[in-house]
Amino acid sequence: MSLAPPAPDATGPPAGGRPDPRRLLDGLAGDRRLVTALELPAAEGRTASPERPLDPRVLAALGVSSLWSHQAAAIDAIRAHRSVAVATGTASGKSLCYQAPIVEAALRGDPPATALAVFPTKALAQDQLRALHALDVPGLVPAAYDGDCTPEERTWVRANASVVLTNPEMLHQGILPRHDRWATFLHRLEHVVVDELHVLRGVFGSHVAHLLRRLRRLCAHYGSDPTFVFTSATIGEPARLAGDLCGLPVLEITDDGAPRGPRTLAVWDPGAEDVAPVAAGDDADGLDPDGLEADHGADDGPPPPAGPRRGSTHRDVAMLTALAVEADLRAIAFCRSRRGTEVVAADVARHLPRRLAEAVRPYRAGYLVEERREIEQQLFSGELRGVVATSALELGIDVGGLDVCVLDGFPGTIASLWQRVGRAGRDEAPSLAVLVAGDDQLDQWFVAHPEELVRRPPEPAVVNPTNPHVLLPQLACAAYELPLTAEDEHLWPGLLDDGVRRLVLADRLRIRPRHRLRRRGPVAVWAGKAPPARQVGLRRGGDAGEVRIATEDGTLIGTVDGGRAPRQVHPGAVYLHRGRPFQVRSLDLDEGEALVEPCDPGTYTQPRSTTEVEVLGQDDHAPLGRTERWLGDVRITTQVVGYRRRHARTGALLESVPLDLPPQELTTRGVWFTVDPALLHAAGIAPDAVPGALHAVEHAAIGILPLFTICDRWDVGGVSTALQADTGLPTIVIHDAVPGGAGIAELAFAAADELLVATLEVVAGCPCEAGCPSCVQSPKCGNGNEPLDKAAARALLEVLLAAPG
Repeated sequence: MSLAPPAPDATGPPAGGRPDPRRLLDGLAGDRRLVTALELPAAEGRTASPERPLDPRVLAALGVSSLWSHQAAAIDAIRAHRSVAVATGTASGKSLCYQAPIVEAALRGDPPATALAVFPTKALAQDQLRALHALDVPGLVPAAYDGDCTPEERTWVRANASVVLTNPEMLHQGILPRHDRWATFLHRLEHVVVDELHVLRGVFGSHVAHLLRRLRRLCAHYGSDPTFVFTSATIGEPARLAGDLCGLPVLEITDDGAPRGPRTLAVWDPGAEDVAPVAAGDDADGLDPDGLEADHGADDGPPPPAGPRRGSTHRDVAMLTALAVEADLRAIAFCRSRRGTEVVAADVARHLPRRLAEAVRPYRAGYLVEERREIEQQLFSGELRGVVATSALELGIDVGGLDVCVLDGFPGTIASLWQRVGRAGRDEAPSLAVLVAGDDQLDQWFVAHPEELVRRPPEPAVVNPTNPHVLLPQLACAAYELPLTAEDEHLWPGLLDDGVRRLVLADRLRIRPRHRLRRRGPVAVWAGKAPPARQVGLRRGGDAGEVRIATEDGTLIGTVDGGRAPRQVHPGAVYLHRGRPFQVRSLDLDEGEALVEPCDPGTYTQPRSTTEVEVLGQDDHAPLGRTERWLGDVRITTQVVGYRRRHARTGALLESVPLDLPPQELTTRGVWFTVDPALLHAAGIAPDAVPGALHAVEHAAIGILPLFTICDRWDVGGVSTALQADTGLPTIVIHDAVPGGAGIAELAFAAADELLVATLEVVAGCPCEAGCPSCVQSPKCGNGNEPLDKAAARALLEVLLAAPG
């Protein structure tokens, strides 16, 4: 590893005559914004053979003559009926780990064994479908089964397919509730593939954990016991996560035997160059996610107030991406928000001549399916030279050979960083990745500690199957499929009895003393008529539905999650789609529709909100420095009360508009810190400075929290108050951003001591005087970052962490 830019003589043209992307740094070596360049050397491939050689027909179908070591290890385990989690680098041949056993099963005889492959998106399933079709193996009949299939196509798939490729939603609503139609397929089911394991976290992963248990239950009913194959980009503890998801022991395979080309990871700090003031909306906007893109926290809100700031992350990402495209390199830029994607893509185009500008496009969730498929195909074919994307392109869709990856800020986790960086440099070619640091606490921590980007191990993901907002509706779905009995306890150990009792009391299940399908003991049956799966969304606990964004004539512009709609498409909001601004004329949450019209591109809007917290109960508490930490259930009430309209270039406030939208409640898990007034006195904090001190500590702690828990700052929210009604003390609350919690509060509780130490380091180490996005300001704050008192926050943290006496 090197902490200096690569020397020009070390970056000559690679084999094949392609431009070496690392040479882009040659012309930037003297730029103060280039903090460092970390060189990761190429890795040689390591081959191995399975204990029993593969049939030559299998090797011929797969188009290989040998296997990488991790592929051979996975095949041996799968043949031995051991479930595996294969977590190796991007483009390391993970698909072959399950393709080989599936092809073997297809060639084994008639009737062939079946396989089910579950992908988090339809696009990934379609990508793998093309790969399986290309194998052209007798008896191997792959088919996609998703929401785009016609009734006739679905009937054909059930009757003919030996490999069904689907997504969690279709398995949840289309296959399991109608399992009698799939009886033959399930009876022969030998392999279950679960791709992109690393995205199965939080509420989505918790739902999938129950979904896989429901699948196992039906397989047992039809006489099969499939082996699970999980694949993932690099992630911490993949076998633990996979085991939590399927409820079975899982073998971990992480020793990557595939070759890798040389890679340079550069760190770029726009703040190292003094520039004119930048409007907050230009590059401090909050995340605007959908689907697999990251979640908002409950206190997400407008960016920090406009004012003198150093550099512009969006500007520099656009500049670096354009440099790569001009150098005849293929580039991908990852942004952390929908808005950022649109802004950067437009700026890249302005840097380029027209013929190249037309070869760069934005890509994000919220686009119509047809638009996204078109962009994917253009990228794969080479028609596009660059794409600016949200995390929607972080997953393993084959987009062809890319050379350069530019990241608009740290993506929240080390695991996600390497998933994105790995999109460039396939086929052992050299690659360049540039992390353009934002102003927030975590980004600036990595600017100060860049070596940690390659030293810190990837984080494990976390699921919480005990979340009642997930558990109860999933048990209801299972009862609809087959009556629940005491024999199902092994699938839901310690959860089944209480879950059934609560569903019975809610009149969703009924107890019958006996059922014709079960010979022993009472059974719990679904009390309704329609399948409950239709009302259970997998991506969020307590799913709020989807809001359509359309023009007056009915033209669909995009969609947004119902829970986020009051913030993103409130009346008067400016909504960006493919670089075009639209103003929201009306929002009907009951009908799930926001009507928009084209508007002046010269302004942007920031919502304003209020937040209250109620402590519902405590499960645990422990010392924390000279105070205490608590863990338990909390209720968060948030209401969007207005918005500010600002000038797009200067950030000047043009108007402040009140709104009357309904409040939104979130019951979730939280960790909170109480502060004895004597400590405030010892820190020299006057009563009128207490709210600003607590608020600043809350922001800084949330900003640095991803160093210690498996989350990014958008997975959590926070509330601070000078006198919390339930604790009777000044209190800081950090909470999960999803109903019932996703396990983050528990991790924050365990790491609270380290968290406060790092929070003090961030606040004390920032050179600003009154507070900035690198220490105590937050792009999510619904109060517009008011009040904040950086000096009082530092004094409070020093007193809290001081040794007693």
